[in-house]
Amino acid sequence: MGLAGGLSGLPLRRARAQSRAESLRVLTEGAPNSFDPIGPGVNRYAIELHWNAYDRLLRFGTVTRPDGTFSYDYFTLEGELAERWDISEGGRVITLFLRPEARFHDGSPVTAEDVKWSLDRMVSLPIGRAQFATGSMTSTEQFTVLDAHSLRITTPRPDRFTLPNLALAQPVIFNARLARAHATEDDPWAAEWLRTNVAGGGAFRLDSHSPGQSLLLSRNDDWKSGPLPEFRRVLWQVVPSAQSRRISLERGDADLVQDLLPQDAVSMREQGKVKVVGVPMTGAFHFIGMNNARPPFDNVKVRQAIAHALPYRQMFEAALFSRGAPLFGGTAGEAEGTLFPQPLGYDTDLARARALLAEAGLPDGFETTFSFDLSLATVAEPVALLVQEAMGKIGIRVTVNKVPGGQLGTLLEKKAVPFFFESSAAYLAPADYFFRIFYHGPTRWNFGSYDNAEFKTLVERTRFLPEGAEYDADVKRMIALAKQEVPIILLWQPALDTGMQKNVEGYKYLFHRMLDMRTLRRT
Repeated sequence: MGLAGGLSGLPLRRARAQSRAESLRVLTEGAPNSFDPIGPGVNRYAIELHWNAYDRLLRFGTVTRPDGTFSYDYFTLEGELAERWDISEGGRVITLFLRPEARFHDGSPVTAEDVKWSLDRMVSLPIGRAQFATGSMTSTEQFTVLDAHSLRITTPRPDRFTLPNLALAQPVIFNARLARAHATEDDPWAAEWLRTNVAGGGAFRLDSHSPGQSLLLSRNDDWKSGPLPEFRRVLWQVVPSAQSRRISLERGDADLVQDLLPQDAVSMREQGKVKVVGVPMTGAFHFIGMNNARPPFDNVKVRQAIAHALPYRQMFEAALFSRGAPLFGGTAGEAEGTLFPQPLGYDTDLARARALLAEAGLPDGFETTFSFDLSLATVAEPVALLVQEAMGKIGIRVTVNKVPGGQLGTLLEKKAVPFFFESSAAYLAPADYFFRIFYHGPTRWNFGSYDNAEFKTLVERTRFLPEGAEYDADVKRMIALAKQEVPIILLWQPALDTGMQKNVEGYKYLFHRMLDMRTLRRT
């Protein structure tokens, strides 16, 4: 009996080992608030589900980072549902050819009709319309079905951002037949149903969901848009406490933990029990905003004085334990290449700051408030205290205003705060796109309410310029103006810190800063 019992236990242990090898347990701070990629108020955790459960027509390429992990390559595009594409008529017409073997999760084929419905939906709903407009896609008439597996996109003029837009998080391809079955006269795009249901054909299926607690995903073994993921199952659990997430990882209960605090990333890397991957977030930035439309921040010398007074290195250490890429220091007043964000050329110089305030007619300083959103308090509060102290040294008397979580965005939309800490990110990499989003127009995202006639002309001119000497010259001039007129003060690009067991490989950094489960494997 003892021998038989011992032998009978081996297959069970082997099965458990195989099960763990094929399963991934992921912990995050928050949960998806919508399954619809262009639903109102969709959060970044929702993007993690969209990215893995849906396909897009295209995807960005992959490069290997120095530490052996991967990153997306904005300047290389690959087919996902589209196996190839042609560009004609001077760049105005894009014809995409779908993989004929592609299937949705319910087994039905992916057709050009599904693609058209999905793209039509993008330009018909507010969030999708705003994003696709950056690639000159604004009307359903621009998407034409040619046959079951090919579709044409026509733009009014050649646009460098049309193809990259197809590779972003939002333009997923829906199973149109399934989605339409849940549409109504008042909800023709099935927004209510898609908020809580997945109608896709991506690498993973959503098997179950406990709102605010967990999601269970399983591999789609019929996925044709790339190599099959190595993990068959992913248990994604929501653990709001950073300390609890860390303990679970160090005990070996979790395989991968997102949303590491900077101080945890530093200490965990030093201890060496688990692997910590930190990537400065491309396109993302923390910054100090000043409302250029309101005195005294409408005076460029005041903005320059503040930029010279900030204790950048102390803030970087206190807020992020130096986890990230600094955007302070560098060359003042002129461009260093054509990539942006780049260091603005400012560092701490209190004497220069005081002199600039005097030149602005404010030798005794002034009073103002400095606001931050409590949802960013871990990083923002030490920044705010150091800003308050530094401003006091040049005569600016600051009252710190802690805004309840989620409310600062509304105030910024109304241009109701004069001086503040915030963060944001650009999906697309070119500098002219960054400036068009964050330094131009009446939108919330023009955080400084910057309004410069020369800059406006440059932004609008580079929109359709081909890459070359003229484009580079315009971009460099915009960078120089951003440094000289400092409508907002870029601080740093924070690191995205992720912890994982040492036997988890294949981590990939993506522009939307959430996890790609498709490339992960266990060694």
